[in-house]
Amino acid sequence: MTENKHDASELLRRAESLIERLERLFEPASQSPDWNEIAFRWRRGRGLQPVHRPHLIPLDDLLCMELQKEEICRNTHQFVTGRSANNVLLWGSRGTGKSSLIKGILHQFQGDGLRLIEVEKQDLIDLSDVVEQLHDRPERFILFCDDLSFEAGDASYKSLKAVLDGSIAAPPENVLIYATSNRRHLLPEFQRENLETRVVGGEIHHGEGVEEKISLSERFGLWLSFHPFNQAQYLQIVEHWLDRLGASGTGDAETRKAALQWALRRGSRSGRVAWQFARDWAGRKQDESRT
Repeated sequence: MTENKHDASELLRRAESLIERLERLFEPASQSPDWNEIAFRWRRGRGLQPVHRPHLIPLDDLLCMELQKEEICRNTHQFVTGRSANNVLLWGSRGTGKSSLIKGILHQFQGDGLRLIEVEKQDLIDLSDVVEQLHDRPERFILFCDDLSFEAGDASYKSLKAVLDGSIAAPPENVLIYATSNRRHLLPEFQRENLETRVVGGEIHHGEGVEEKISLSERFGLWLSFHPFNQAQYLQIVEHWLDRLGASGTGDAETRKAALQWALRRGSRSGRVAWQFARDWAGRKQDESRT
């Protein structure tokens, strides 16, 4: 009998614990985020969640993208100073610094009232709710959509189109969208769609499929393209990160050869691969110095 009472008591305790956890999970989102934070994530059902330790990258650490840095810094400076500016699409090869550049922008302009809000693809349907919380705030907000792409038949991009330029609600002056993607038009492009293109009166008219894709990317006023690095650029980036990590640079024949072999095995000479090699090589050299 005593054992049954103990079991029932334990079951009740676990049930109360479960209910408490569920209540925390589904509690209404706070209407008053701590705007002293500089970075947030949007979580469905929980609203804006602060990122207490955001990944900030100094712009000086981003090499071989001077034109892209200049353009996005100019656009962001216009934005934080209250002037007109454009939504930005950063597109191109993987590992070439698109997301890192956004983190660099936050690092550069956080003192000017810039705030970054990351919204994942599955939460794009909530974009209008995110924007609604930002009206009349003195800060300037960038909604960051990373690695954005949509598959055929995916209708969630319509929420993004509406916020960019296509809703009856006027977009707030203190909000821009910066998105990164491996695809220029964010949607897959198929050869059969190009067959729909026709020439009328000497002018090219795309088919409906192509027009639908272009209509989304055209809502970004500024396009920044990123392309694979050549060997010299790759080695320059490796050299930079080895110096940051306190290791010998690529002037050493052994290091240069190892860096090129690393890129060959990975099939890419991207900035990401350069950073990964530098971390691996610097760690190895630290181990050797201890022995």
